[in-house]
Amino acid sequence: MNTKEIALAAAKALEDKRGINVRLLEVTEVTTLAEYFLICTGTSNTHVKTLCDTVEEVVDGCGEPLLHREGHRGGTWVLLDFGSLVCHIFTDETRQFYDLERLWNDAKPVALPE
Repeated sequence: MNTKEIALAAAKALEDKRGINVRLLEVTEVTTLAEYFLICTGTSNTHVKTLCDTVEEVVDGCGEPLLHREGHRGGTWVLLDFGSLVCHIFTDETRQFYDLERLWNDAKPVALPE
């Protein structure tokens, strides 16, 4: 699988677990940090943890190991770094505060399949 296919599989997994406002951004033209940012909101700290566990399982199953996890204990914002895919999972208040979509507004939004 290529990175876009893996990112789309992770996005679908988030939606299947009732992640809110799932967004996939192609960031190759604006940063060298990754190819894609996947952003999602969870309804509680427990939901954020569940969403993270789901993404880790799906992406690992696609052959991309997790390189780094940040913020897992706090539960309001977790960053999962898979190298070419970086996943940000927030609580609603934290997502509004950091507003990554505005920060990375030059990134290209990727349409998610229905």
